[in-house]
Amino acid sequence: MIKQVEFTLKPRTRGFHLITQEVMSHLPELPEAGLLHLFIKHTSCALSINENYDPSVRNDMERIYNNLVKENQAYYTHVDEGPDDMPSHAKCSLTGVSLTIPVTSGRLNLGTWQGVYLCEFRDYGGARRIVASILG
Repeated sequence: MIKQVEFTLKPRTRGFHLITQEVMSHLPELPEAGLLHLFIKHTSCALSINENYDPSVRNDMERIYNNLVKENQAYYTHVDEGPDDMPSHAKCSLTGVSLTIPVTSGRLNLGTWQGVYLCEFRDYGGARRIVASILG
């Protein structure tokens, strides 16, 4: 059986944000075994799984991404929405818009130090929509 819900995350500023609990709060009861697929309906943010304990990881990830894809490059032609717009699209493509997480015993089968991240690449991205599909 497949269940699907769509929900909105609260708006966040640019950065890497741990959202595991917020995502879980929008989901129905998970099956004994199955998969959770998350898809974010935007092109200027992404989803990732990474360190869920030490917040310095999230700060370092922000610095790494800003070093890899810089703002205000002379070769950008998509610049109408500000200096963070084109870099946000590139970062989105590098990271990805979906995750698939195994479900075991009715819980996300993440590693001890893993959590779901919203990677917000815009200064003011606003509320973000996620489609969650639960298979099991």
